[in-house]
Amino acid sequence: MLLTRPAHKRFTLPLSVEQLLVLTSVFWALSANRLFLQAALQDRVASAPTTWGFTAALLLMLFALHVLLLGLVCNRWTVKPVLAVLIVCTAFASYFMQSFSVYLDATMLRNVLRTDVAEARELFSWRLLPHLAVFAVVPLLVLWRVRIVNRPWLRAAAVRLGLLALATVVLVGALLSVFQAFSSLMRNHREMRYLITPANYLWSIASVATAQVKGAAEPRVPIGEDAHPGPRMTARSKPLLVVMVVGETARAANWQLSGYARATTPELAQLDVINFKDVTACGTNTETSLPCMFAPVGRRDYDESRIRGSQSLLHVLNHAGVGVLWRDNQSGCKGVCEGLPQEVMLKLNPPGLCADGRCLDEALLVGLDARLKAAATAGGKPGTQFLVLHQLGNHGPSYFRRYPPAFKRFTPVCEHDDLHKCSTEEIVNAYDNALLYTDHVLAQLIKQLQATQGQVDSVLLYVSDHGESLGENNLFLHGLPYAIAPDQQKQVPMVMWFSSGGAASAGVDTACLQGRANQPASHDYLFHTILGLTDVQTTLYDKDWDLTRDCKLP
Repeated sequence: MLLTRPAHKRFTLPLSVEQLLVLTSVFWALSANRLFLQAALQDRVASAPTTWGFTAALLLMLFALHVLLLGLVCNRWTVKPVLAVLIVCTAFASYFMQSFSVYLDATMLRNVLRTDVAEARELFSWRLLPHLAVFAVVPLLVLWRVRIVNRPWLRAAAVRLGLLALATVVLVGALLSVFQAFSSLMRNHREMRYLITPANYLWSIASVATAQVKGAAEPRVPIGEDAHPGPRMTARSKPLLVVMVVGETARAANWQLSGYARATTPELAQLDVINFKDVTACGTNTETSLPCMFAPVGRRDYDESRIRGSQSLLHVLNHAGVGVLWRDNQSGCKGVCEGLPQEVMLKLNPPGLCADGRCLDEALLVGLDARLKAAATAGGKPGTQFLVLHQLGNHGPSYFRRYPPAFKRFTPVCEHDDLHKCSTEEIVNAYDNALLYTDHVLAQLIKQLQATQGQVDSVLLYVSDHGESLGENNLFLHGLPYAIAPDQQKQVPMVMWFSSGGAASAGVDTACLQGRANQPASHDYLFHTILGLTDVQTTLYDKDWDLTRDCKLP
């Protein structure tokens, strides 16, 4: 009698949980860690026997590490769902790491988790589909056909303990065989650990989640509660409006006022602005830079948990009676304006400036005239207002979407979300067009401030949150760990402008400040400079970090 196998068991692969974990770890070691292996081997001679031995040790360590991680959380009931999720996540992670040379540390994961739909949509391209087909769809099909072999629990426990012990021995043995070289590599290039996939994003997600739970349980620590108006503020005869424009992804290397050959700031060049030529950002991404820009101590004594867990400059100003408002055309204030007045441009939806989940930056200027007139006609004692305009700026990769058609002056232009489809010239042209539009927005803002300078004194401060890589050393976008990030991601433009009465109201000698602008500066100066401009007095104020310190009027 001929027996046939039941249909539901045909084309299945019987495996134990441990066998499945071993195969998956081998697959990831070979397929998801190209960047880690390239970084670890870049200074080695390919033909040298020591290079082959070092490579083998690295692969064994990658394999054993992931066996240990998986072995601690997977059992016969959870192994397939867990692996299915990790296979998909690892395919996405390896694609974006390889496409944009990013490191999946905690900061980058925080960026990913807070990315809005419009931003995420721009990062997807057709090149992602074949990558997912090979590294996600095919493994998922294989996983679907795996039939988990059941074992008595005592035997299963013994096998699991044996696998974990063996993986530990392999990991330690491989590490000891190359310990001197590997320890030196990790000590000098600590950021490389965030290339080990999927361990990198698993560790980073755990770090972010822990910080979020801790932050949710603990309210922000109040700062500057002793803040109060200084004598200059109380003696003002007219209202003072300080406008801080937070740029996005503008880099100093392409800023005409700082020496770039192209006319990317032609309108500002015609105005009496003070340009700071050497300014260093606190971070290489918005999640890091934005809170740091509004903190008393920034990159010079960087403490992320302290910065994120405390109130910001806006709260200090508010304690002193300064009216504060955050107008956002990006992804939020990252806690900087928590509990304070704020407006989101996309929700206001000014006519003709918003589409597809994004608004052009001119939206930030809509309604400003009314605010200036209200400030000029307000009864009672002249007040001080601090307005923050958070730009969309040069946010990549879709630089061509950041400006209206009239600013498409540098051609040919990259008009793809996938930068790999464009030449370097096309990418730079699109980026420079977006800078040209920022120049226009700032010039229009200055004209609005000038129109009411008889009734309202005003000061403008523009500074970008971080820079951008445009293909140098095959790097694109931003977000590299600060220690290894190129200057293009850390050097940013900064400009100041004063109305006819704004300098006197803020107590600043602009000719002196023009000279200070030729010296190095950084985001660390922003907190104390704003306090100096508004004349808010508090023990937090450090005159050594006020850019106007040596340029004060009597």
